[in-house]
Amino acid sequence: MSSQNINLYLTNEHACGYLPDRMATNLVPDPAIPMSMDLYSQLIQLGYRRSGGHTYRPHCKSCRECIPCRIPVHRFTPNRSQRRCMQANRSCETRLVKPEYQDSHFELYRRYINARHGDGNMANPEPEDYRQFLYSNWCDTLFFEINENGRLLAVAVCDRVDNGLSAVYSYFEPDLPARSLGIYCVLEMIRHARTAGFDYLYLGYLIRDSQKMKYKQAFHPLEVFNDNAWGRMHASK
Repeated sequence: MSSQNINLYLTNEHACGYLPDRMATNLVPDPAIPMSMDLYSQLIQLGYRRSGGHTYRPHCKSCRECIPCRIPVHRFTPNRSQRRCMQANRSCETRLVKPEYQDSHFELYRRYINARHGDGNMANPEPEDYRQFLYSNWCDTLFFEINENGRLLAVAVCDRVDNGLSAVYSYFEPDLPARSLGIYCVLEMIRHARTAGFDYLYLGYLIRDSQKMKYKQAFHPLEVFNDNAWGRMHASK
């Protein structure tokens, strides 16, 4: 089935999770059509994302700040800050684990959410919130554990699609800001995608006016999806 011939629907307006005092609307595929990895892979290439078992793309009335972006992993070159991040975390071990619920993962996620998003609607999550956010019964999902001397420091969750990996969410030890563990998660996903022979790491949405989302523009080269086509984003001076 082609993503070009399915019906798309707009959700009701809701508070934007990234920019204060703005309302957001999402474009979603027909919920009557079962989602599959083939269709999901097509939608990813059209700028969509996944949350739990639902796929969506922001489509707001008066805002176009959410820009789909991806890294062509074989052309990526880390900058000085990213090289420092790799050096700071050189003692870490990354391993691929089954996408199954683990108490240790959830406890790290809960502490991360309450430290970073304690004033939002994700605060004080329950295990079921965690499952509904990250897991899907139709999706080919990978969990990367980042450990140091037996201590879990971070978990990077991504999906394997036709031409790359799609980063879903990363969470990490909130008490180690100097380690830049969020950046390290992205670097490790790039490394895995490159080793596995994929072309891209899809990073979701670049939002330049959001402190939590603009970090993505530091990865070069970066491609963005505008006017239904992918093209290189040029570095800001």
